[in-house]
Amino acid sequence: MSLLDALYRGGHLRTLDHALAQSLRRLDRDTPDAVLAAAALASLAVAKGHAGVKLLSPQAMLDAEAEVIWPQSDEWRAQLAASRWVATPTASAEVSDPRAPLVLEGDLLYLRRYREYERALALGLHCIATGAMPEVGLEPLAPLFATLFPQATHDDHQARAAALALRHALLLVTGGPGTGKTTTTARLLVLLATQARHAGGAAPRIALAAPTGRAAERMAESVRLAVQGLAASGVEADLLATLPATGTTLHRLLGTIPDSPRFRHDRDNPLPFDVVVVDEASMIDLPLMAKLVDAVADGTRLVLLGDPDQLPSVEAGDVLAAILAAAGDGDRLAHDDAEALRPLLGETDPGVREDAPRFAGVRVHLQRGWRQSEALHLAPLAAAVREGDADTALDLLRRDALSNVHFHEGLADPLETHRDALLAHWRALAQADTPAEALAHSTRLRLLTAVREGPQGARTLNARIERLLVDTGTGSTRGAPGHFHGQLLIVTENSYRHRLFNGDIGICLRDDRGALVAWFPGEDPAQPRAFHPAALPAHESAFAMTVHKAQGSEFDAVWLLLPARSNRVLSRELVYTGITRARRELHIAGSDAVIRDALARHATRWSGLEWRLRQGVEAVR
Repeated sequence: MSLLDALYRGGHLRTLDHALAQSLRRLDRDTPDAVLAAAALASLAVAKGHAGVKLLSPQAMLDAEAEVIWPQSDEWRAQLAASRWVATPTASAEVSDPRAPLVLEGDLLYLRRYREYERALALGLHCIATGAMPEVGLEPLAPLFATLFPQATHDDHQARAAALALRHALLLVTGGPGTGKTTTTARLLVLLATQARHAGGAAPRIALAAPTGRAAERMAESVRLAVQGLAASGVEADLLATLPATGTTLHRLLGTIPDSPRFRHDRDNPLPFDVVVVDEASMIDLPLMAKLVDAVADGTRLVLLGDPDQLPSVEAGDVLAAILAAAGDGDRLAHDDAEALRPLLGETDPGVREDAPRFAGVRVHLQRGWRQSEALHLAPLAAAVREGDADTALDLLRRDALSNVHFHEGLADPLETHRDALLAHWRALAQADTPAEALAHSTRLRLLTAVREGPQGARTLNARIERLLVDTGTGSTRGAPGHFHGQLLIVTENSYRHRLFNGDIGICLRDDRGALVAWFPGEDPAQPRAFHPAALPAHESAFAMTVHKAQGSEFDAVWLLLPARSNRVLSRELVYTGITRARRELHIAGSDAVIRDALARHATRWSGLEWRLRQGVEAVR
């Protein structure tokens, strides 16, 4: 049996993957089976979140028990390199042959489109990072800097991030929940406005964006709160007025075009902003990040905020991780930065880094503080999960050592043991006075799962919750079939026509005339947008959600339900992301074995982006 047939008959390939290989066979009957199988695997790799397939370890994409006889990697690469379907560019910045649907670079085989996304993204990031910044002395900014960062020293990472923004066009600010990423951002934006004033220019045009609407609103809310604090500390009102009060999704920022994957803003029509700040960067997939960077105008600063320990994007690529790896750890200042920033940060430590990474993006990692309220003592558990220390994590959970963190060891069905409390929350959504109030209340509790299917999967749980709510009279199916009053919804595919995107959350409520309407957040949180449920793009109930879908959101109370058996989707990043969605209360349901299995596994992605960024290629558009 051929390799392609073995993969397909074994259930390892999707129909789409197999169809790609078959189309190549029809076009050229002499195409070797190993090349056809590799093409199908390259397609499968994208579906599994990779940029391409790693020929040295393709087994990692299949079930652990799958028995497949693979070609020798050197022989496989030689067959691919000789194929008419495979381009083999000689340089990372070289555009691959558009006639070849596959690209082979090193040990990675790409679908051409994803290789070109990587190439364009690397070049675009280099272009931004090496862009010339205005030469303005920092001494005039010292009084304001001292007001913004009263205890600023070289080891104050928030102060360092703000100071570096004055000298660099590409800044990466990372840290766990509540370490002050958006608070630091508000202060650095005030500094940039002051810098522009001293340079005799206009106030900078600033955009705040995030991958999801909820994340964008959370970011804008944090900036608004920070502005209030800065006003109380005496910062000039006209400087604070330059900061935006609202955020937007990346899709809206770039300008969606109905029924098209393209955006209105690109290199030929760049974004009209001087500073673009993007939160939750770990959620951004390879195609979207490439399109964002393509739309950043020459001379614009790009600030990426994110938590590197969260799950990577649902779609292909682990873009933030690759950028951070290429930028270096950011623990020490480059020599020229240390000298230039002395008026703001004072004397630097003796361990100044003399050689900046070849990739010119600058990273600062924030380490103090947590977003959760004082009632939720989560930091020790989050640290143990992040480090993969299952013994410590389980000990903390079993000893009940963390306030408002509850471990339900071995519990497989919270809808049986805690049904009344959970249903009371969901029933209350249907009793809200307004759609805006219902949407706001929906963030008070969420049931998060590791998997989509199975007894502990989001789909099964949602079906059970729907039956419980409808059977107990919370709502009826009046309106579009399958919808009811009080039903939480999540959009599962992008609809540029509706301006609704994968992950957007809404709720069905009857209006004054008794008609069922689906409400989704708008630009103004107080004025949700109304849709007929039958007209919505693909969607499903959202009483229970996968952890992936919950990224960028946070909830007062979180139930994290792990599967009863080990699953390859489990990882320490998944558990970390799930528990850090909680603001005030966390419930974890799972077994010893499953938690140990999850914390022993990393959510890894195959990509060549880090390598391209480290090449130090000259960025030319």
